[in-house]
Parts: sequence; C-alpha cells; structure tokens
Amino acid sequence: MPETTKVVPLTCHGHSRPVPHIHFSALLDEEQYYIISACKDGNPMLRDGITGDWIGTFLGHKGAVWQARLSSDATLAATGSADFSAKVWDTHTGEALHTLTHNHIVRAVAFPNQPHPQILATGGMEKKLRIFDLSRSENASSPAPTTPPSYEIGAGVHGGTIKSIVWASDPNILITAAEDKKVRWWDLRQQNTIGEYALDGVVGTCELDNTSSDGVLSVAAGKSVYFFNSLSPGSLIKSIKTPYEIASVALHNGQRKFVTGGSNQNDTWVRVWDFDEETELETNKGHHGPIWSASFSPDGKLYATGSEDGTVKLWKFTNGAYGLWR
Repeated sequence: MPETTKVVPLTCHGHSRPVPHIHFSALLDEEQYYIISACKDGNPMLRDGITGDWIGTFLGHKGAVWQARLSSDATLAATGSADFSAKVWDTHTGEALHTLTHNHIVRAVAFPNQPHPQILATGGMEKKLRIFDLSRSENASSPAPTTPPSYEIGAGVHGGTIKSIVWASDPNILITAAEDKKVRWWDLRQQNTIGEYALDGVVGTCELDNTSSDGVLSVAAGKSVYFFNSLSPGSLIKSIKTPYEIASVALHNGQRKFVTGGSNQNDTWVRVWDFDEETELETNKGHHGPIWSASFSPDGKLYATGSEDGTVKLWKFTNGAYGLWR
C-alpha cells in the first residue's frame, strides 16, 4: 500500500435522517464554491463547500428529499422529493421559486450547465423524463402559483424508476440512469434516446466528473464502477469490477483517481482507487452507514460523501494546507 496522509474528515452535522445525495456548485469568484445535501428529513441544506459551514436550510418539502442540485453559479437549487414534487429555490433568500407537481415520488433533478438556468429536468417513480420551462412561471408571488409548463421525453422507454439525471456539457444531451439497470443518452432536439448501456447491477450513483471539462460520466452498479464518455452515447471508457458492493463513485480525472462508497451497513468505508492500475490506494473510515453519494469539489482539492448515518463528510485530497486543514 502506498503512503497516504491520513486526514481526519470534516463532519457536517444538522441532518436528522439519511443523506441520499450531495452536489457541488462550480468554482465561483475568489475560489469559492458551495455544496447542497438532500436529506430524508425533508430539509435540504446549503453549505460552504470548503469549510462545510452551514449557510441555510430550504424549508417547504413535506417528505424525504432524494436529490438536490445547485446551478453551476449556485444562484438556484433544485430538489426532488417523496412529497410528489420538485422545487426550485433561490439560494440567497431560501425562497421556493417554483413547485413542480408530479404524480409520484421525484428521485432526480438536473439543471443544464449554465448560469441561472431556465429549464429543469426531473424523473422518478413515474418513470417519466420531464423538462420544465422555468421562464414561463414568474408569478410565484401570486396567491396560487402555477406549475411551469413541461413536456415529457421518451414516453414509455424507462422500465423502472429514474434514479439520476445528468446534463452533459452539450446542453442538448441528457443522460438518465434507471432501476431497469440502463444508462440512456437523450437528445433534446430529437426528444429521443440516442444510445444506451446495460449495467450488471442495481444502479447507485451516476454523475459527471466535475474536476475537468472533458465530461467523464461515472456510474456505480453492483460491485462495478463504469466510466463513460458523456458526449458519445453508450461509449464505455472502462469498467472496473471490485470485491465490494458499491453505492457511489466519483472520479478525479486530472489525478487519475476515483473514490467509492460502500452500500451496506457492514461496509461503511470510503475507498480511493488508482484509475489506471485499478488498485485500491486508501481506505478511509468515518461514516457509520452506507455512503449513498460521493463527489469531488470543483477545484479537486477535497471530496465529499453523504451517508445513511445522516452526516456529510469532507475529505482533503491535496497536499499541504487547505481550507480548515492546517
């Protein structure tokens, strides 16, 4: 095993139930960035991405929040909930700008990668991929705000709950991962699938590498991790079979490393791997439950994990001092 600097993670408390998803903003001015955490307590939280300091809690959902994402410029947040709605929030005031009603639990939300996005994609137990036009409902202050107009893409294609939606760097390309063990690429212009890939196990996380612009998509499923070219439909770069059941994966393409989170109560470890050698470099203990979500910060100098144990942890991933690590 190579030498590793064992760093104690920062632990972000405040949630009272499991944390199924975390998401970072892009890098903003003065090297600032933010992180949002979804939680089954129904109260997603916004934090400083470097220190983990609490900034605010978005109040209004009446059920578990399964996924939460920030727009790249961190001005908007989106959440998907078991209360059959998705909400879009103003991150400065904490106000809900839009409530998007659905007919079942919403598991996935995604903004396109642009400042102050005007559209949102949603998916969940309805098995429907929907695109909402947020620019068409500026009457949130009226007594009964209406749900913005939306359209469905690929009706009937998803054979199971949509667990994740990712917007590629090309704003016309969307990627979904569903409980039918398929990753699908969608073209908004054709409103159709342009490729798919069948996985060997139950889908865990499906996320883009946010440390580089080349858009590698990382997917956890069963005991394997899969890495795809996000802009080339169904194009697998490599898959790696591990000895562990994996719930989450995050790639740092620049450093050619990735981290994985265990998916059961007996495996609450965060593991760091060499992407090229496909070997385990580090095993990090700290969580007391499965690790449902993992992500590198936009500057790649730390990674965050969200767990069944109700905490978000930040782990330093750079040599020398950084943030609160001195």
